[in-house]
Amino acid sequence: MNRYVVLYLVTLFVIVPIDFLFLGVVAKALFTSQIGHHLGEIKLLPAVLFYLLYVGGVVIFVSGGAGTTWQSSLLYGALFGLFCYATFELTSMSMLKDWSWTVVIVDIAWGSLVTAVSSTAGLLVANWVGAKA
Repeated sequence: MNRYVVLYLVTLFVIVPIDFLFLGVVAKALFTSQIGHHLGEIKLLPAVLFYLLYVGGVVIFVSGGAGTTWQSSLLYGALFGLFCYATFELTSMSMLKDWSWTVVIVDIAWGSLVTAVSSTAGLLVANWVGAKA
């Protein structure tokens, strides 16, 4: 199987359930208490598009290089997550009433962690599958 397909699919299948668990269970009370008045029903199409595009960015900018190591994927995954999540959170903080610094900090930290973990998992599996072929 093509290395990029494996990277993409594994990264996607790691990030989505972990992110849903975090958003829907672990941090749900925090987000509801801090910015609940901004929250609405989840719109499936934009959510699906986000994950498809985000994982594409992770593969292109973090884990897709031929010489990528698990250490560099972990580091650059964390940085990619930091920059991307900070873009959303700081824009929200600058434009929306009552946005919370607590949410900004927690979500940026989460984005860094989940991107580092999912990009590295994708890389490790892609390298393992490639070694088996």
